[in-house]
Parts: sequence; C-alpha cells; structure tokens
Amino acid sequence: MSVERLRIAVQSKGRLADASLSLFEKTGLRFRRDKDELLFRVEDQPIDVLRVRDDDIVQFVLSGTCELGFVGANVYEEALLDHDRPDTEIVARLGFGRCALKIAAPRAFDYAGPKSLAGLRVATSHPNLLKRFLSDNDVEARVVELAGSVEVAPRLGIADAVCDLVSTGATLEANGLRAVDTVLESEAVLVGSTRALSGELGEAREKFLRRLDGVLATQGTKYIMMNAPETAIGEITEILPGADAPTVVPLASRQGSVAVHAVCQESVFWETLERLKAAGASAILVLPIEKMMM
Repeated sequence: MSVERLRIAVQSKGRLADASLSLFEKTGLRFRRDKDELLFRVEDQPIDVLRVRDDDIVQFVLSGTCELGFVGANVYEEALLDHDRPDTEIVARLGFGRCALKIAAPRAFDYAGPKSLAGLRVATSHPNLLKRFLSDNDVEARVVELAGSVEVAPRLGIADAVCDLVSTGATLEANGLRAVDTVLESEAVLVGSTRALSGELGEAREKFLRRLDGVLATQGTKYIMMNAPETAIGEITEILPGADAPTVVPLASRQGSVAVHAVCQESVFWETLERLKAAGASAILVLPIEKMMM
C-alpha cells in the first residue's frame, strides 16, 4: 500500500459490516476488491478500505495504521479506557447500529439502583466500561470477564448479574433476565486520529468527510414542494418540521399564489401534510433526498 493513500478500517464481518460498506457506496466510492477481500481499493480516490476484526479497528487508528475507522461506540469507549492520552476522536455519529450496554439481572432480582450490585459478581465482555460504571456509583463488585455468551452466566452460576449489549432485549428474555440500568448508549461511529494530515492524505480525508456529511445529512431528510397563497407563507413556515427558510417562487399563472420548496430535516408525518393543507397549501409533494452538499 502506498503511504499516500488514506486508510479506513471497517468490520470484516458483524452487525456493522454491511451497513458501513453501504455508507461508503452512498458517498460514490467504487471499490476494486482484493482476492482475499481483506483490502478494498477505491478506484478513483487515493483510499484503501481495510476489513478487519471489530476489536482491532480502534488499535489500528491509535497506532496510525489507519487514519479513520468505522466502529461501535461501545468498542471505542472500551478501548480508550486502556489508554491515558489517546490521539483519537469521534469524527461522526452514523445513525445505525444503535444498542445499549445495560446491566441485566434475573427477573426475581430486586434491583434498586447500582448499590444493589455491591458484593456481587457481574459478568461482561466490556470490563473497562463496567468498572467505570461501578466506580462512578461508588460500588464494589467483582467483574467477571467473558469473551462472549455473557447472558448465560447467571444460569451457569458464574455471575449474579450481567453487563451486556442489548438491542431488542429478546436474548435477555430468553435467558430469564431483564435490563435494569444503562451503562452506555451506543451506535456506529467514525473515529479518526487527531494528528494533522497534509498533502494528498489530508485532501483525501477532507473530501471523504465532506461526502459523508452530505450522506448523513440526507438521512430522514425530505424535500417538500407545494403551492400556497402568498398570505399563508408565515403559517406554513412554522409548520414545516426542521426546515430553514423555504424557497418561495411566484406562480406565473396564479396571482397571489406561490410555489414553496423546503428541505425538512425532521420526520414528515401525515399530520404535517394535513396541517399544511389546512393552512392553504395544495399539490403537496414529499420527496426523498439522495445527495446533499452542505
């Protein structure tokens, strides 16, 4: 690999792998895949995508092997607690892979707050985050570190409670557990080195981040068009969710009427359309936005 190519790490497999590559494709990057598919080279940009184990992504960024990495916030925060002065930061929150690191206990466990864990055994694959949670709440408990299958620990008599990632809660329920407290809210994030990049590397990084910002800005964003009386513009502007000042264009064939165009960065519900119609709007169209340059 040329040292003048921007290196970005993603999961080779796992819950964030496909969504991360999909996000790449939305930025317009086209991959040329290596035979073993561990390295994807971008065809028209000086960018290499390394597909590695989830647990290695943060270390790749910390060591300077990669300039950027797609990873779960829980993995990133867990890894940072092993480093005194990490030269990394969260560059962007990506809006997918949402889950939470939670304390869970058997249904019969009478949980009345973190103090209920005092003197007990808590199994987890996130020992650093659990220890920070216990320390922040002034609780002394024994941390039982497991690489996986954390939710079965109470049934096997290994632990009294667990600290595990929860998405739907179905796995906890299947093992007779219930979530009782939250240690960390997590989602997919883009992390990067805080070290300054110059030349081609710096330009490639900024161009990629601009495109990524444009893709992220379109998530949940809609483009609304409608016709309306000119006198209703003030009320319509108040109704439009998360919109800046709309574009207003006079209609050539209808005096006193205008066309209103707006980018709405919040959800547009049927109730919103009904309110717009009640304010005098007609021919209301709601369209998805594929690309947007901020």
